[in-house]
Amino acid sequence: MENNYHVPVLLQECIDGLNIKPDGVYVDVTFGGGGHSREILSKLGKDGVLIAFDQDPDAQRNKIDDPRFLFVDQNFAFLKNNLRLLGYKQVDGILADLGVSSHQFNEPERGFSTRFESSLDMRMDKQGKLTAAAVLNTYTEDKLHKIFGIYGEVKNAKSLARAVVTSRAGQPIVTLADFKAAAGAHIPKGKENKYMAQVFQALRIEVNAEIEVLESFLLQTAEVLSPGGRLVVMSYHSLEDRPVKNFIAKGKIRGEADKDFFGNEEKPYKVITRKAVIAEQDELERNSRSRSAKLRIGERI
Repeated sequence: MENNYHVPVLLQECIDGLNIKPDGVYVDVTFGGGGHSREILSKLGKDGVLIAFDQDPDAQRNKIDDPRFLFVDQNFAFLKNNLRLLGYKQVDGILADLGVSSHQFNEPERGFSTRFESSLDMRMDKQGKLTAAAVLNTYTEDKLHKIFGIYGEVKNAKSLARAVVTSRAGQPIVTLADFKAAAGAHIPKGKENKYMAQVFQALRIEVNAEIEVLESFLLQTAEVLSPGGRLVVMSYHSLEDRPVKNFIAKGKIRGEADKDFFGNEEKPYKVITRKAVIAEQDELERNSRSRSAKLRIGERI
């Protein structure tokens, strides 16, 4: 099923990055279609363990029937607690693929894609309370301005926010068509698709608290990875790549590394990838979603 659900990006590079020991314990925090997970399992011996996280009920249908495989129906923001509950204080490798799965983009009712007329939902976790429609209809103009500007890097974020607030006073913005009607005059001609993708990215990040979740996850990885264990993270835009790069290089989400009494930097990771790993030409041709992927690897000191 995973082939049409989501084609794993940079598959071999991720597996190589994890430096898998056959009897090790590994975590795939973004299970999705299970493409990366199946490859990890193929490298594990009978004593190896793979723990997969995914909060999306659609992903659960891809669960792998294997005694070495454990599935956690949770957001990876709760990594450490769930590992403890399963009896694992430390693991040998953690993989995170931060992209939205092709499957989520291809399901019209999920509201992730600008290709389908649907309600503006965008929840990764269907139990979540906040939807994109709720953001558009309840957030202040100032807050919408910040979300569009920071999370979507939308050029005319301020005027777009004003248009949304003006439009919703007449009637709520519930569907893609409602949003296009509200934003109409502000969508640049000839760049409609790119513009809408940026706006949708901003809404999706807000709905799913993606940046907060990522930062919380990164801090926990340093606590649960055993020395020599690898952190392998694939991101798809600069808002994700920046904290990943900084954390692996300095042990901090922002700013400089902490120093000990003697002025030596205290960093949890050794950087394995000086520059982000990106897709080779043949993968770019096979899978367009690999275009923006950046892979970074750190080894726990």
